[in-house]
Amino acid sequence: MDQKVLDYVVEKTHELMNAPSCSKEAKQAAQNWLDAIGTDNQLAETKKYIAELEADIMPIDGLIAFANSEMGVKVFGEEMAKNVLAHAQDIKAKGAKYCDCPACKAVADILAKKEQML
Repeated sequence: MDQKVLDYVVEKTHELMNAPSCSKEAKQAAQNWLDAIGTDNQLAETKKYIAELEADIMPIDGLIAFANSEMGVKVFGEEMAKNVLAHAQDIKAKGAKYCDCPACKAVADILAKKEQML
C-alpha cells in the first residue's frame, strides 16, 4: 500500500475509533491493524480489518428495519427511532447504500480503498 493510501486509511481509522457508534469489535480490529503497520503482520491484519469492517457496516435497509423494530425503539427511544427511520428512508431515496452515522461513514471511506490496501 502506498504512503498516500496508508495515511488516508490511518486518518479514517482514527475517525472510526472516535465515533460513538463504533462497535468494540471494529475498534479492536482497527487498533490491531494500526499496531501491525510496518510489521510482518500488516497484510494479515489488513485482511482481518477489512473483514470486520465489511461485517460491521450497516446496509441502509438494515438500518430502516432496525429503526422500525421494537429493538430499535429500545435502543434509540421512541422519538429517536422515528427520527432515525425517517432519516434512513430519506437518504435511501437519495441513493445511500449504507447508514451515514460517523462510524459507517468512516468504514465506507476505508472500504473504498480496500483494493489499494491489499
